[in-house]
Amino acid sequence: MLEIVPLGGLGEFGMNMLALTWGETTIVIDAGVMFPDPELLGVDRIIPDLTYLQQKGRAAALVLTHGHEDHIGAVPHVVPYIAGPIIGTPLTLAMVEQKLKEHGLEDTPTESVRPRQRVTVGPFEIEFIRVTHSMPDCVALAIHTPLGVILHTGDFKIDQTPIDGEHFDLHRFAELGTQGVLMLLADSTNVDRRGFTGSETEVIDAFEEVFTSASGRLIVSAFSSSIYRMQIVVDLAAQFERKVAFVGRGMTQNSEIAQRLGYLRIPAGMQIRDSEIGNFPQRDVLCLTTGSQGEPMSALSRIAVDDHRYVKLTEDDTVVISARAIPGNEKSIGRVMNHLARRGATVIHEGTKHVHVSGHGSEEELKLVLSLVKPRYFIPVHGEFRQLSLHARVAKRVFAGRDPHPEILLIENGDIVTVDEAGARIAGKAPVGRVLIDGTLTGEIGDEVLRDRRHLAEDGLVVPVVAINKQTGMLEGVPDIITRGFVMENSEELLADGARVLAEVIANASLEERTDQGIIKEKLRVELRRFFRKRSGRRPFVLPVIMEI
Repeated sequence: MLEIVPLGGLGEFGMNMLALTWGETTIVIDAGVMFPDPELLGVDRIIPDLTYLQQKGRAAALVLTHGHEDHIGAVPHVVPYIAGPIIGTPLTLAMVEQKLKEHGLEDTPTESVRPRQRVTVGPFEIEFIRVTHSMPDCVALAIHTPLGVILHTGDFKIDQTPIDGEHFDLHRFAELGTQGVLMLLADSTNVDRRGFTGSETEVIDAFEEVFTSASGRLIVSAFSSSIYRMQIVVDLAAQFERKVAFVGRGMTQNSEIAQRLGYLRIPAGMQIRDSEIGNFPQRDVLCLTTGSQGEPMSALSRIAVDDHRYVKLTEDDTVVISARAIPGNEKSIGRVMNHLARRGATVIHEGTKHVHVSGHGSEEELKLVLSLVKPRYFIPVHGEFRQLSLHARVAKRVFAGRDPHPEILLIENGDIVTVDEAGARIAGKAPVGRVLIDGTLTGEIGDEVLRDRRHLAEDGLVVPVVAINKQTGMLEGVPDIITRGFVMENSEELLADGARVLAEVIANASLEERTDQGIIKEKLRVELRRFFRKRSGRRPFVLPVIMEI
C-alpha cells in the first residue's frame, strides 16, 4: 500500500514538503521554509513539524525539485531524519551544500542527477523530468511505484523561450500520459490567473527602457535565487557598459554558485565588489541587491535608510524592485519604497513597469499539463486552499464529458492518502504543524509557546519598552527593561546600563530609522543582545516594544 502525506505547502504558500511511503521505505520530496509575519518577532523561518518523519523512522532519501527557499530552506532541519542521500540537480545541490556547511552537516551524502535520469530508492524508481521555472535546473518527478506512476510537477511554468535553451519536457509528460499515470500532484500557485504566464524574456523590453532612461546608478532588487533575472540584467549592463556589483549576502553567494556551475555568465572585467562601487561614476554602475520583500536588515532596506556602507543613493539613481510581493509583505515593501522616495530616487516596480514575470504556470498551462497527463487521480498542491479548490474546478472542466475522468482529491497538510488495488482515499490525519526557528540555530519553538519562547528553561526573556515621540523621533523618558526568567547578580546595575545602551542606539539613529518601527526594533534587539552577551554571557530573547507618543 502506498501512503502519501503532505507535511507542508497545502493551504499555504511556502514550506513545501511531502512524504511518500511504501512498506518500510519513505522518501521525502522537498523540504521548504516559510518566512514569518512581522508579528512573529525573533522568528527567522518557519519549517514543517517533523513528528510524522520521527514516527516513520529515518527516510530513505530526500528528493529535491529545485533550489528555491520554499523547497530547500528546511533541508538542514530534515537531514537528521534522512538515512540516505539528498538527491537533486547540480544547482539545487550547490545551494543546499551552502546551507549544510553553515549547520556543520557537510558530511551529508548527496547525489547529483540530470533530467531523464532515473534513481532507484527501495521500491521507488524516481525519474527526473525537465520543467521551466524562474531559475535553472528545475525538475518534475515521475515516481514509478509498484502501483503505477506518481507524477509530481514541482514548481513550473511552460516557458517556450527559456533563457538557457532548456525547454519544458512536454514530450515526456505526454509519453507518461499515454502509458498511464496513477496520480498527478500539480502546482496550483497561479491557477487564478487567466491565460499563459509570460516567458522570462518578457521583462527585457521594460529593463531596456529603464537602462536607457537611467542617468545615475541603477539598483535592481530581486530574489537572490532568480538566476535568469540576474542574467538578463547582467546582459543589459554589458550592452549599456555598466559595471555589475552584487550587494547582500544571498545575492553574492548565489551569483558565485551560478557562475561556478556555468548558469550565470558575466564578461571578464565587468564584475566589481560592493566595496568598489564608489570608485566608478554613478552612471557606470549596476547593483543587484537582496531585499525585494522589504526585509528590515536586507541590503535594500539599509540602502533605503542611508545605512549601507558602500551604496549611498542620490536623486539621479533608479531603483527597480523586480519581484512580486509575497502575500503579507506589502506593508514592508511599501515602507522601503517610501524611504527610497525620501532619498529622491526613482522607484520602479511591477505595478508601474513590466519588470517581473511569475515563475508559475497560469490557468492555460495547468490545463495543458492535465490534458497531457490524464491521471487516474489528481491532487492540487502548492497554494492556499482557494487555489487548490479552483485547480480542482479547472480539472473538472478539462475532463468534462471524458470517460473515465480523473478522481480529484482535495487535501490539506496532514491528510493521509492511501492507494492500493481498490483505489485512493483519505484515510486519516498525520501530525502536522509549524515549528518556528530562531536563526541562532539553538531554537525551535512551537508557535503555541512563542509567547514564552522557552525563556523560563533557557536564557529568559527581556522586553525593552521604549517611548518615542512620533513627531520628533526623540526618546521620551528613560527606557524601561522588563525581564522574565532572567536573573543575574547586580541586576539593577545591569538593567540601568542596558537602558543607557538603548538610549544611545536611539540617539545615534537617523530620524527615518527612529520613526520606522521595523528598523529601530531590529537595531535595539541586536544591540541589547550584544550587551547582555558581553556583560552576562547569557543570550536572552529580546522583544523590543516601541510606543509612539
